[in-house]
Amino acid sequence: MLDLFDFIREIPDYPKPGILFRDITPMLANPDALAQAANAMAEPFLGKKIDIVAAAEARGFIFAAPIAMALGAGFVPIRKPGKLPFDLHSFAYELEYGTDELQIHVDGVKPGQRVLLVDDLLATGGTIEACCRLLEKCDAQIVGCSFLIHLAQLGGEDRLNPYTCHSVLTYDQDDLESELSPSGRV
Repeated sequence: MLDLFDFIREIPDYPKPGILFRDITPMLANPDALAQAANAMAEPFLGKKIDIVAAAEARGFIFAAPIAMALGAGFVPIRKPGKLPFDLHSFAYELEYGTDELQIHVDGVKPGQRVLLVDDLLATGGTIEACCRLLEKCDAQIVGCSFLIHLAQLGGEDRLNPYTCHSVLTYDQDDLESELSPSGRV
C-alpha cells in the first residue's frame, strides 16, 4: 500500500497569497497511486447497489469514471451552464461573491436511482451541497459522497447532513496554514 499523502504536492500561495494548494497531479501521474485512490474512494460503497456515480466538473470527473466502473454503475456529469446539449435540470446557488449554477441532463438520473456523488476535494462544501440539491430535484436517492481529500476545519461535511461522507485523506488544519498537523494522517 502506498502512502497517498506522498503524492499530494503542496503549493504555497496558490491561487492567491495565504492559500496552500493541495495539488493531486503527482497522484494522477502514478498509475498505482491513482488506482489505489479510486479504489479507496469506492470501497465503502461496494455492495450498496449504486446506480449512478455523479460528479461536478472537472477534477471530480477524473475519479468518478473509475469509481463507477468499480461499482458497476453509470456515470453522469454535473456541469456549469453552456456545457450540456440536452434538456436540463438546473440549480443556482450562492457563492461568497455572487452566484453560480450547475446543470444535469433531465434523463441523467431517474427518480429513485441510487446515486454516489464524487469529488476530489471537500473544503467548504458549497459545490457538493449544490450537487446534492440538484440531485434532490431529480428525485434521486443520494447514498453518499466520496472525496479524495477533506480539509476538515473548513466545515464542508456539516453542510452535507444527512448524507454519508467518506474521505480518503484528511487534513486537520485548514488550507490557509502551511503545516500539516501530526494527527492529520488517517
